[in-house]
Amino acid sequence: MTRTAPVIGITCFRDTPILDTHPPRYGLNQRYVQALEAAGAAPMLIPVLAHEPSLRALYGRLDGLLLPGGIDVAPRSYGHQPHPRLGQVDEDLDRAELALTRWALADDLPLLAICRGIQMLNVAAGGSLYQDIAAQLPQALDHRTRPDEPRDYHAHTIRIVPGSRLAAAVGQETMPVNTHHHQAVQDVAPGFVVSAVAPDGVVEGLEHPGRRFALGVQFHPEEMQHNDPRAAALFRAFVAAARVTVE
Repeated sequence: MTRTAPVIGITCFRDTPILDTHPPRYGLNQRYVQALEAAGAAPMLIPVLAHEPSLRALYGRLDGLLLPGGIDVAPRSYGHQPHPRLGQVDEDLDRAELALTRWALADDLPLLAICRGIQMLNVAAGGSLYQDIAAQLPQALDHRTRPDEPRDYHAHTIRIVPGSRLAAAVGQETMPVNTHHHQAVQDVAPGFVVSAVAPDGVVEGLEHPGRRFALGVQFHPEEMQHNDPRAAALFRAFVAAARVTVE
């Protein structure tokens, strides 16, 4: 049977019980699903699986992979010691996402990585991270979430490299973006190039020129796509690359 919409896998986080008010469960911001569906994809949620053959079975059904935002990536994944300002980590989630990302890169499966996702993409390919921007890059802007601002608030503008896949997707070489992170790309993974930066030089876009679509952004386009055509265009470009996989 021919699929009319490419299946895009999205990894879920694990929600632990608070005061036994609910059992352990998986979760995901609905905005990712909404953005993918609006772009013409069929989203498939992927739980944290410890059994690799089960994870591989789900991966085999995908036409593309989206790595969403979330908690910090454990520094063990890139050979660093924990910084005092390291936040919450889930090494089981890291292991699952590392496996999925490396499979996708090896198979040239279209991949879009957002916030934590760009960090995971960089680590999976051999790069490293700043564990806390404020502590390790004190001259940088404040990239953390501000509770009094909406999730789609344009906090700063990024510069996009001309001729990059990101520039082609959004149709511009500058773009106002939101910001909700305290970690960032440090050493760029081999084979990848920086495709966007914030005014302070923090990496906001990363891509692999040798892959059909292997692109990460540090901002959150899923929170912007309902009222910013550039963010919606990024999802359409990703889904279009996955649709080629289907065909």
